[in-house]
Amino acid sequence: MIRVATADDHLLVRAGFRALLDSEPDIEVRVEASGGEELLRRIRQTPVDVALLDIRMPDGDGLWTTEQIAADDALAAVKVVIVTTFELDEYVARAIMAGASGFLVKDTEPVDLIRAVRVVAAGDALLSPSVTRRLLERAATGLRETSVPSELAELTDRETEVLRLVAHGLTNDEIAQRLFLSPLTAKTHVSRIMQKLHARDRAQLVVIGYESGLVAPGWQ
Repeated sequence: MIRVATADDHLLVRAGFRALLDSEPDIEVRVEASGGEELLRRIRQTPVDVALLDIRMPDGDGLWTTEQIAADDALAAVKVVIVTTFELDEYVARAIMAGASGFLVKDTEPVDLIRAVRVVAAGDALLSPSVTRRLLERAATGLRETSVPSELAELTDRETEVLRLVAHGLTNDEIAQRLFLSPLTAKTHVSRIMQKLHARDRAQLVVIGYESGLVAPGWQ
């Protein structure tokens, strides 16, 4: 069973999330909160696997809450998905660098919300080939204080090439096809890159790719 927490200052939104997710046999909403501070208090008492956070909340916004979750060893297993709008792209990139595993826009299809919960619960990042990539491109170029990991220089030429493809949103299978590798080899490269760059997941690798200049918006 995938245990979910939702944080949004709109009761109707939380009720909609609960009704949708609780209808799935493998998902259960166990915590609801109107803000970040309330969410943190509650998930420390009631363990969850995935937290859906609104980016704007009066009692601790989604960015701050994500940072708190990522910094708390007791909450290390909690995967964060930010729920946002197109006008807040720069905050999305900051949240991903803080530890979020992905994000959704508020007008997303119900099936995509359910899929997002399952994807991040399984330990992957929510990197759709359309909306997510476009938002990350806009967001990464808008960041003012970039921090490119010094460990980037430790990557091999092949790992740098793989990182570039990850940053462009390619899956392990797509990377394998592009570089004529086996899917297992591609997965191994991605895992080693994450270890070297101390990245929490693929979402952070995407932003690192843009911040480092390996990938620029519109890169093909």
